[in-house]
Amino acid sequence: MEFFQQLWHTLTQVHPFHPMLVHFPIALTGAAAFFILLALILKSWELEQVAFANMALASLSTVAAGVTGIMDNVNTYEGIAPNANAKIMLAALLLLLTAGTSLVRWRTPNLFQRPARVWYVAAILVSFGISLVLAYLGGVILYGV
Repeated sequence: MEFFQQLWHTLTQVHPFHPMLVHFPIALTGAAAFFILLALILKSWELEQVAFANMALASLSTVAAGVTGIMDNVNTYEGIAPNANAKIMLAALLLLLTAGTSLVRWRTPNLFQRPARVWYVAAILVSFGISLVLAYLGGVILYGV
């Protein structure tokens, strides 16, 4: 029982939440990019559905990572973490892009079969790019330049 009490104390009082959640948007946008490219190559509607599911989950995980990032910036770095404003703006852009892309795709199930799929695929790839930039900026906070 003592182990679980120590674990709970560490998770809630010692270790910041943001590093535990930040990997989800990176992995989910990366998986969406991977599956949408496979869907294009193999002309597979099923793989496109997997990409869509990853984008929808990425938008949810971006909210969690963003909220905990702001909390950790205030609590751990007293609001002055390096590049904090840039990270907040990029995270907001990532949220808009992933949620917007997911919403458009949800409302237009056959989007992948339409000429507009170019924009759909581009939005997924750009989302992954933004996630990678955010990951780099997070590394700058932890490890310096």
